[in-house]
Amino acid sequence: MKYQVDGPEDAPWLVLGPSLGTTWHMWDRQIPELSQHWRVFRYDLPGHGGAPAHAADSVSELGDRLLATLDGLGVQRFGYAGCSIGGAIGADLALRHPHRVASLALVASSPRFGTADEFRRRGVIVRTNGLEPMARTAPERWFTPGFAAAQPAIVEWAVQMVRTTDPGCYIAACEALAAFDIRGALDRIGVPTLVLVGAEDQVTGPAEARTLVAGIPDARLALVPGASHLAPVEQPAAVSDLLLMHFSTAWQQDTSAAIPVLPHVTAPAAPAAPFVPVAEITPAAAAPDAVAPTPDHRYEQGMKVRREVLGDAHVDAVNDLADAFTEDFQELVTRYAWGEVWSRDGLDRRTRSVITLTALVASGHLEGLAAHTRAALRNGLTPAEIKEVLLQSAVYCGIPAAGAAFAVAQEVIQEETTPPT
Repeated sequence: MKYQVDGPEDAPWLVLGPSLGTTWHMWDRQIPELSQHWRVFRYDLPGHGGAPAHAADSVSELGDRLLATLDGLGVQRFGYAGCSIGGAIGADLALRHPHRVASLALVASSPRFGTADEFRRRGVIVRTNGLEPMARTAPERWFTPGFAAAQPAIVEWAVQMVRTTDPGCYIAACEALAAFDIRGALDRIGVPTLVLVGAEDQVTGPAEARTLVAGIPDARLALVPGASHLAPVEQPAAVSDLLLMHFSTAWQQDTSAAIPVLPHVTAPAAPAAPFVPVAEITPAAAAPDAVAPTPDHRYEQGMKVRREVLGDAHVDAVNDLADAFTEDFQELVTRYAWGEVWSRDGLDRRTRSVITLTALVASGHLEGLAAHTRAALRNGLTPAEIKEVLLQSAVYCGIPAAGAAFAVAQEVIQEETTPPT
């Protein structure tokens, strides 16, 4: 991973993880304070900020790459603070490598980011239109309206970060977030955790933060007024102060190195609007009981793949319509079609989508074509490739069948690839 290190060589290590579409520079305003006490390691996601464009399709893979980089520097134990997907990486590391993470801060993060459908559709939009739609809408996702109006240079800097990101790596990160869900594992995060969220964050807001705090046994909540999703940029003094407080008082002592007791540090005032004092860090309620896993592995795997390919909205709609007469059939479809055939390693999902589209045209079962056109887009086919599949089908399946299929696919493609206004 591409990285930057600041701070004394003999200080404990503190890792800072970025948000999707940003670079390590989103933490620039925290470095003067944090680097007085820690050896601060910042990294870029693949294809972000000029980092090598080697896409990673899961949060765990991103975490493994980060650990490999830290291993190369001889870093064994560290504190970790991450924003959004950076927070997801930290939570994943705390679950899979608890001996490496000394203390954790989750900024604008969530145990599950929206819905899988939302992120897979975002990937379809980027694959079709490039990153301009994401860049254009970044300011409203990341900043409060008042900050965006008062700080046009920072807004333009944020837009340029998105524009210069590698589209393939951005799409892969969307896929990683679509598959990320640790709601049932929060009670296994065993390190002191600060959950920090902007009070006006519309992406992963206070509700998601409270879910994290309710599930993690040793977690505290900090709500930052006057901040949206990129709180470290919008309210840098508040975020710096909270991170200093958390990592200096909640860091688990390590027998291999003493963690220094920090003097009180007064953070400088934010360059934007005057900062209103932050509410004190508060504890959360007890963790909820974990849900027992489904014993039928094929059904469980089939439901997972069915949701990934067709989307939660489609699967939920089908399940809602099932009754005592049809539920056994839906279970059969989930277990056999999705848990066995679609789950096989012999073909990738792009190829399976090509075959499925062709088979639906050939059989005249156009009632399933809309759902599988959406699936094809989410499995990586472009609109141009879907057009070629339907043209090929016209030759071997008949012009009328392909003509009807074009009408269905055209409507779906327009709906799925049109950027949000």
